[in-house]
Amino acid sequence: MKNYKILLQYDGTRYKGWQVQKSTDMTIQGKLQAVLEKMSGCPVEVHGSGRTDAGVHALAQVANFKIDVSMTETEILDYMNAYLPEDIFVYEIAEVPMRFHSRLNAVSKTYRYRICNAKRANVFERKYVEVITEPLDVEKMREAAAWLIGEHDFRAFCGKRNQKKSTVRTITEILIEDNRTKENYKPVNKEKRNEEVVISISGNGFLQNMVRIIVGTLVEAGLGKREPESIKEILEKKDRSNAGYTISPRGLALAEVKYD
Repeated sequence: MKNYKILLQYDGTRYKGWQVQKSTDMTIQGKLQAVLEKMSGCPVEVHGSGRTDAGVHALAQVANFKIDVSMTETEILDYMNAYLPEDIFVYEIAEVPMRFHSRLNAVSKTYRYRICNAKRANVFERKYVEVITEPLDVEKMREAAAWLIGEHDFRAFCGKRNQKKSTVRTITEILIEDNRTKENYKPVNKEKRNEEVVISISGNGFLQNMVRIIVGTLVEAGLGKREPESIKEILEKKDRSNAGYTISPRGLALAEVKYD
């Protein structure tokens, strides 16, 4: 029996999230386990570094599984990619110590959210960006984001209202990149990329829908619907109704997972 760590990317558009569900076979974990079970002839449990929600993508998801097969790493990798759907791709595999666990050993994760701040998105990018047509004040968004840095109780930013476990998390960085040009709101053409605002959030862990609620709240600040200082009160009151809306999953991707 050996423990393998894999790095994979996936387009989450048509999936119901990472975690296996009894009601559907359209989950990332389910697809991976089905292929590995076919390969080994035995049930295999795949552990992911994070349980991405339905519709959320991954640029660099990390997972691990234990399996007993007489195949090389390259043969396992080739087998998986031969039988996985085209919107799931495993691009790296390595044997790791038996005690390695992709979720429990992770020390930091970075999620990236892409916003197309224009009248419409490029047709080839439309599944991976959220279109917001009204101009966003990025400086206001950055002011609001600054209140979230550090260790806080993020209960107000948790989509699971009856969360019983600790909702304390640490956000180490929120980077908001403004890739818009001065000629914003021109029609998208084949030479022109999306007019994007990209929000990258790094932390030691995230609650259900936490990133999407944070982004929704920052968008409200950028649209002038709330003051940046309101974040302080949201954190203090710990009430979901005080935070912003849960933005669409289409613009979100797990971008990086770090280990010691």
